[in-house]
Amino acid sequence: MARSRFIGDKGLTARMTLVMFLLGALFVALVVGLALAVGGGLGVVIGLVGIGVAVYQWSRSDKIAMRAMGAREVTPEQAPELHGMIDRLCALADMPKPRVGIADTHVPNAFATGRSPDRSVVCVTTGILQVLTVEELEGVLAHELSHVAHRDVLVMTVASSAGIAAGMLTQGAQYGGLGLLGGRRENNNGLPVWLVVLVVSLVVYAVSFVLLRLLSRYREMSADRAGAYLTMNPGALASALQKITGEMNTIPERDLRQVSAASALCIAPAIRGVSLRTLTSTHPSLEQRLEQLARIQAELGRPTV
Repeated sequence: MARSRFIGDKGLTARMTLVMFLLGALFVALVVGLALAVGGGLGVVIGLVGIGVAVYQWSRSDKIAMRAMGAREVTPEQAPELHGMIDRLCALADMPKPRVGIADTHVPNAFATGRSPDRSVVCVTTGILQVLTVEELEGVLAHELSHVAHRDVLVMTVASSAGIAAGMLTQGAQYGGLGLLGGRRENNNGLPVWLVVLVVSLVVYAVSFVLLRLLSRYREMSADRAGAYLTMNPGALASALQKITGEMNTIPERDLRQVSAASALCIAPAIRGVSLRTLTSTHPSLEQRLEQLARIQAELGRPTV
């Protein structure tokens, strides 16, 4: 975790370490399993593809997310109030100031991304600027800055590489990928090569999918906590989350689809009318987040003994 005044979260650090270890082991198992099933050449290719995906995502994560949201970087002259809020929060948190971006969309949302605190970007939409008050927006920005300080965006980006590689293999096995397997139709056990590739890839993809969803939900709760303690105003963040969720239900489906690619990075998912109490959710439910913020509010409101 980057050095800052955001509260530490040993639970988040432990989960990120565990997920990276498990997904790394899973990726190695994928490469070795395919090498044994269909030959070492394919295993090497898959290993190189996975490493290449991880490096590309690590180096270009900010640009990929900005492009997915249709966002642009803005200067202090172009967005003085937004830069002023981030300046104050970064000074309060004692952390480097990230680049600042704005996405021209009615969808009220915000996200942070980047491979390090020095190469990060915090982006808000024009929709959220129109909906929230100054205090509510500061709560949202503190939430996003905590993601940068905790480095959980980087971990999520790199950790997704195993699932991406497995997904590519799954599609290749289903849609004519046999040509890439050197023409082999069966492995040593008599099973069709495409079936071995499909099963192994699906298992890796499914496990990585679940692990990343579990980590994603925890990191959102952690960012809520860290942001609330930094601003000492959890009520403002709670109000912002309620407004964002309420506004999301009024946004046309076409607009929501335009930002859905970066939905997992945002403070709230770009969906409406869907329960988030499922294993596939990238975010905790609104009720869980509000309950946590209410507990923090009660704690901060207690007299000091």
